[in-house]
Amino acid sequence: MCEIMTIAAAVLFTVIFAAQKNKGHFSKPVFITMLMFWGAALMWAVDGVACVLEGEAFFDISMEDTILGFIILGAGLVIFGFMLLIDKAKKARA
Repeated sequence: MCEIMTIAAAVLFTVIFAAQKNKGHFSKPVFITMLMFWGAALMWAVDGVACVLEGEAFFDISMEDTILGFIILGAGLVIFGFMLLIDKAKKARA
């Protein structure tokens, strides 16, 4: 489940980044968060392949994996929030 949640977050941040880029605006916090979620999705995909090679299912749809997905999403959003605050503080100084 954490794989599905991480891919959904990566796609969401990719859409936000693409929309901002089309308007001529580059948001470093959005870009970094997008890369973080895509990196996590890649990591979970490798873990899924390892599970398949061991005879297990690719997606783990257990409660523990769902909780792990929420922890990963929460941590990514907290880091995104901190990056936004830092970015706004830098812009306010300039």
